[in-house]
Amino acid sequence: MPRPRNKEDLLTAAKENYSKLMDFIASMSEKEMNTPFDFSADTGKKEAHWGRDKNVRDVLIHLYEWQKLMIKFIENNAAVTDAKSAIAFLPAEYSWKTYGAMNVMFWNRNQSTTLEEAKKNLEKTHAEVLALIEKYSNEELFTKKHFCWTGGTDLGSYFVSATSSHYDWAIKKLKAHRKNCL
Repeated sequence: MPRPRNKEDLLTAAKENYSKLMDFIASMSEKEMNTPFDFSADTGKKEAHWGRDKNVRDVLIHLYEWQKLMIKFIENNAAVTDAKSAIAFLPAEYSWKTYGAMNVMFWNRNQSTTLEEAKKNLEKTHAEVLALIEKYSNEELFTKKHFCWTGGTDLGSYFVSATSSHYDWAIKKLKAHRKNCL
């Protein structure tokens, strides 16, 4: 599916990719669910996340934490009318150059979370993000700089990143794990 460029496509992609992700997880064998992730033999997988996430729970927690960021971003900025008052998407102690450390912090913070809790947490934030999308018009979502607090991009791009694109990332990762389990 191409990158969503309107509200209807955004909602469809978010819902469909979430369903695909949950269906894929449901289809995973006992072996796949219980074998720790190990992508070390694939030299093409250099990004930090290939070494960070060790299981399905870690992937779901990553998605959940980024959706919490999305929700907080909107809560923090809903009433902002000038760019100087805007609160950044990432927590103040992180930047787009250091967000990898934030992802590790999320990972560490959730090591006692169970797989079932991770599924429930993601289900909750997924529904919350969909409800937020519903509140905005197509113009509000997909007009660049419509909101002063989205910088040079549009709000819809943030939603795409927090939902459909991130779900695609998770599915690809789980498929790579499945191949390793064969």
